[in-house]
Amino acid sequence: MAKPEKNRILLFCAVGLLSGVLSGFFGIGGGSVIVPVLMMVGYSQRTAAATSLLAILPTAASGVVAYLRSGQIDYVPALLLAIGVVIGAQFGTKALAVLPERTLRWSFAVFMLLMAILQFVLTPGRGGEIELHFVSGALLLVLGVFTGFLSGLLGIGGGFVIITGLIFFFGGSDLAARGTSLLTMIPGTISGTVRNVKNRLTDVRAGLIIGLCAAVTAPLGKWCVEQLSPKAAAVSVGLFMLFLVIRSLYTAFKAPKEED
Repeated sequence: MAKPEKNRILLFCAVGLLSGVLSGFFGIGGGSVIVPVLMMVGYSQRTAAATSLLAILPTAASGVVAYLRSGQIDYVPALLLAIGVVIGAQFGTKALAVLPERTLRWSFAVFMLLMAILQFVLTPGRGGEIELHFVSGALLLVLGVFTGFLSGLLGIGGGFVIITGLIFFFGGSDLAARGTSLLTMIPGTISGTVRNVKNRLTDVRAGLIIGLCAAVTAPLGKWCVEQLSPKAAAVSVGLFMLFLVIRSLYTAFKAPKEED
């Protein structure tokens, strides 16, 4: 194996191990880390997003097992969200195949900035429960569609959207929101990845290497977040996302206007 190729594989493994910890900690798929790193090594935003979506599948599955063991998943909200995510992912992956590269980069940066702001201005709880009725059920479905669209478009699992929604708008526990978020990602990532593979946008080998490595460290991230207070966990999310915003803005400004 040539040295550059070996280094590339080692980088994929390192990215996977890091994104796994972040996945378990934040309740996300890890795409917010995977996408920027893949772009740093030469992937386009489009291919990085599609590859990231594949990597999220084993990552999310590992995190779900960790949260299941401690009973921190809300199953009915997860089902409603999952239905919406599967629908939304189809529209997101269609948009991914046609939107200009520069538009994708700016979309990623703006999305991260909005989510980061919410982490600082709102205070989460740890003992809350989601009240289920017709209206809340319909809103959960809408949240799922929106999340699925972003997932397919930006190559993220959508965890930041789901967690923010469940905690701050539905009154759920911050830990249960993380577990529910990871469970919801699984059908959405499958749905979006199938379309991306058909469109030949996915680097399957890179996605599997990253995803399998991430699956190993996701339980560690879940343990780490349990050691923090809800507010401290939210602030850590916000700080991490601000870092991603800075990185995303840099790549957005750097992208040539004619790039697509």
